[in-house]
Amino acid sequence: MSRALLNLFFLFLVIQFGSNYGSLKEQTLDLQKPNLYNPKLPPRTLSSSKKFEGSSNLVNLRYHMGPVLSSPINIYLIWYGKWAPSQQLLIKDFLLSISTVNHRAAPSPSVAEWWSTVTLYTDQTGANISRSILIAGEYSDFKYSQGTQLTRLSIQDVIAEAVKSKPFTVDHKKGIYLVLTSVDVAMQDFCRAVCGFHYFTFASKVGYTLPYAWVGNSGKQCPEVCAYPFAVPGYMGRGGPAALKAPNGDVGVDGMISVIGHELAELSSNPLVNAWYAGEDPIAPTEIGDLCEGLYGTGGGGGYIGQVMKDGGGRTYNFNGRRGRKFLVQWIWSPILKACAGPNAMD
Repeated sequence: MSRALLNLFFLFLVIQFGSNYGSLKEQTLDLQKPNLYNPKLPPRTLSSSKKFEGSSNLVNLRYHMGPVLSSPINIYLIWYGKWAPSQQLLIKDFLLSISTVNHRAAPSPSVAEWWSTVTLYTDQTGANISRSILIAGEYSDFKYSQGTQLTRLSIQDVIAEAVKSKPFTVDHKKGIYLVLTSVDVAMQDFCRAVCGFHYFTFASKVGYTLPYAWVGNSGKQCPEVCAYPFAVPGYMGRGGPAALKAPNGDVGVDGMISVIGHELAELSSNPLVNAWYAGEDPIAPTEIGDLCEGLYGTGGGGGYIGQVMKDGGGRTYNFNGRRGRKFLVQWIWSPILKACAGPNAMD
């Protein structure tokens, strides 16, 4: 479950980027070779090992015998608050890119190749997490049924409202419910301790036990925390790092993409909080996304995000998606390499 980018954010203040707050627009497929970008890449001697990026022999990630999402995954999207259609399309393009394995549709390094690390995790029968993700339904709660100040419990009321009003299919075996809150919605601990989280619904609240995740748009509340490195705190002044240029021109939503990827990876590998995690406390587990938070490329670790790419427009990214999209998404812990891994690795 994500501990907040808040904690790791302070570690990464040493990194320098280029800045932009452009308007959201659809990109066209750019097959030109991108420029590699990392002005703070450590000396090659530090990153020569393939296990340098976030690796540790001390990480005791264990399987606790619970289920993983091994069947084709149906995502039920709940749009809470007011969303622009272009923002919704961007997020859906990322989700659908997970299953876009055709390299002509999404060139390497791709979101689908990134997800292949997640699929290495298995349940007790040996079944792997599914490569197939489908958006099975959408519900728009544009009237803010639970207000604009939400809690971890009231988010379950949002799901209950969606299940009752859509009505969504109650999908016990294949379904996950993704609640996305708009920029004007506050959430308990948002910005202070979390940028997103996942859990499962209580039968007393929703009527069923369903895996779900929540991610909020931090664009106006705390982009320097939950959309970092696309925004940096103002108090850093001219002497600190500038903001990285968001790959799709929307700081809040581009920041959400990596958090959504983080939570989906953990929700798939630990849907009922009894499968894959490190540590002894299932209430506060360290999961496969937590282990790699802040790492986006080769050389990452010790305050470096790693080597990423810039396209001709100066947008920085590490993965390609469908319809010419580009995304910056954190790496995931590999159970094979015992290290953080991503398809844009340089070694």
